[in-house]
Amino acid sequence: MAGTSDFKRVLLKVSGEVLMGDGEFGLDPKMVSRIANDIAEVQKTGIELCLVVGGGNIFRGVSVAAQGMERASADYMGMLATVMNALALQSALEECDVPTRVLSAIPMATVCEPYIRRRAVRHMERGRVVIFAAGTGNPYFTTDTAAALRASEMDCDCLLKGTKVDGVYAADPEKDPGAERFDSLTHFDVLQRDLKVMDAAAITLCRENNIPILVFSIQNAGEVNRVLNGEGRFTIVRGEK
Repeated sequence: MAGTSDFKRVLLKVSGEVLMGDGEFGLDPKMVSRIANDIAEVQKTGIELCLVVGGGNIFRGVSVAAQGMERASADYMGMLATVMNALALQSALEECDVPTRVLSAIPMATVCEPYIRRRAVRHMERGRVVIFAAGTGNPYFTTDTAAALRASEMDCDCLLKGTKVDGVYAADPEKDPGAERFDSLTHFDVLQRDLKVMDAAAITLCRENNIPILVFSIQNAGEVNRVLNGEGRFTIVRGEK
């Protein structure tokens, strides 16, 4: 597995649920601060870093749409939730003396910058952590797809998916303790087996652009840096051998 010297630019996808900590919804300031410390640790190695954050801890568009709300409206509300999470992470990162910029796919000039690809690249080249908010800016697309899209646009060397579990399993390990765990898979394996790593659009984007996906538990302090060094516990999803 490649180490940090092989990764010049990476994208970290942080699920909204992780930001809840032990709560049932909302933000846990201690967890947000701890994740910010992990990101700061990586940024000090010289890696250019960008993030996509989910919004499931505040609002889940799909589940609300299932209860009768128009899907597009529900998805836009979910995108706004990701902006709140992005601003929280930005504040925590700046407490760690990490220069950070939030770029939103939905323009809202009073709170953050609009997403412009060249601007995002320039920020990273100047040593700033860039947080992409509001998903792709379009309904019907998940934040996982947004992460794959931004990783492709930014020409990232890999996409890290920080979740509550330490890799990819054949089934939900919380519901099925005996579920098979995978150390390595191909993008095609994930699509063929319909493994719930990321949605099919996200996996396909990474496959087409030859971007490996590293799935790990961001619950453990310092795990982001360990994974980038080829240590820790994670599953790597990459191109066909």
